[in-house]
Amino acid sequence: MIKKLKIIAIIGTRPQYIKHAAFCIEAKKNNLIDLITIDTGQHYDHEMSNVFIDELQIDNIKYNLDVNRGLHGEQTAKMLMKIETILLEEKPDVVLLYGDTNSTLAGSIAASKLIIPIVHIEAGMRNNNIKVPEEINRIVTDHISTLCFAPSNTALANLHREGLQNQSVMLGDIVTDIIYTFKTKFEKANLSKTNQIFATIHRPYNTLEKDRLVSILEVFNKLDLKVILPLHPRTRKSMQEWNVSLDTYKNIDFILPVSFEKSLEYIYASELVITDSGGIQREAYIMKTPCITILPNTPWEETLIGNWNQIVFDDVTQIATKCKIKPDSTQYIEQAFGTGAVAKDIVNYIITKFLN
Repeated sequence: MIKKLKIIAIIGTRPQYIKHAAFCIEAKKNNLIDLITIDTGQHYDHEMSNVFIDELQIDNIKYNLDVNRGLHGEQTAKMLMKIETILLEEKPDVVLLYGDTNSTLAGSIAASKLIIPIVHIEAGMRNNNIKVPEEINRIVTDHISTLCFAPSNTALANLHREGLQNQSVMLGDIVTDIIYTFKTKFEKANLSKTNQIFATIHRPYNTLEKDRLVSILEVFNKLDLKVILPLHPRTRKSMQEWNVSLDTYKNIDFILPVSFEKSLEYIYASELVITDSGGIQREAYIMKTPCITILPNTPWEETLIGNWNQIVFDDVTQIATKCKIKPDSTQYIEQAFGTGAVAKDIVNYIITKFLN
């Protein structure tokens, strides 16, 4: 009988569903992998979880932990306890983790305590701000992982700088596989640019203080182009608590959260993207749509070259000025984050390292 590599993958948020979908496609083609998926339920809203699972056809989810509320410590602790129980029962050869969420941190701690090899996809991302919960999650996970897959040369350099060069490799960003698939689809359909801006706002420091969120919405409302804004559950909740009326902002088209494909379609067809999402910065870059990021910094440093991505944080009124700056097409880096075949390379690398 052929020896198979038993992998338990842990997911729980929109970006992780997308990364895992790319991995699943290649894992299914390989008869040397037995893949089991744990969904922690960290994104509990239907539009933030089930819609992505269904759309991306992730069909190997064996465990749903339903750990979806609570403070960071409480949520991570609940995940840790449940994941540990599953790992003890399943006895996997490898635990596969993605990104920098509480699900990632809980999985890394559970696996390391049980001396199970850890593979971290999207390792080495840094924004050099330890006050951001995701920064803690990604640093801890990288330093206890057996194998770190960096999505970019910048991320790989970060890992080397922290002394992790022996367990780190750069094969590209696994999400690019799916993004390129949809980009090709849009190109074949002759999807054209429209006079609109696609925006997403969900980070706590942009949505949990009324003055901050209202300031951002007021800027959007005064921009020259119509703003399409899918309302994240956190953003909607804040607006409802503060009685902030959607009708106040005539230039903003508030819509429900959209699927991954629809989000990419909006990004591809828009003149500009404004976001506080890490993943959407990269998606905009691959789609060659200029981006403004409402964060203090970005781990996707390559996107900043040539003003393809611009940072605005302290003074959000600068967004209007940044909108008028055009990116330098001569400084665009083709395939900066991968060729569209990253998942295949990652699967083969894992098999070679842990099965041979």
